[in-house]
Amino acid sequence: MRVEVHADWCIGSGVCALVAPDVFDQRDDDGVVVLLNARPDARHQEAVHDAATRCPAAVIEVHDGG
Repeated sequence: MRVEVHADWCIGSGVCALVAPDVFDQRDDDGVVVLLNARPDARHQEAVHDAATRCPAAVIEVHDGG
């Protein structure tokens, strides 16, 4: 799994950091997404997919298998 974020589009909702805190965080000053781990292991797969689905700005891309 490989994860990409488009921080320029982020609206700072924080859903990603709540759903997958080992993979996503937020900047303190404006709440924009911070990707902590672009290649999370399998135990984070469900949470990462959930975060991507729930993101209201659709800034998270998940590439399975790579």
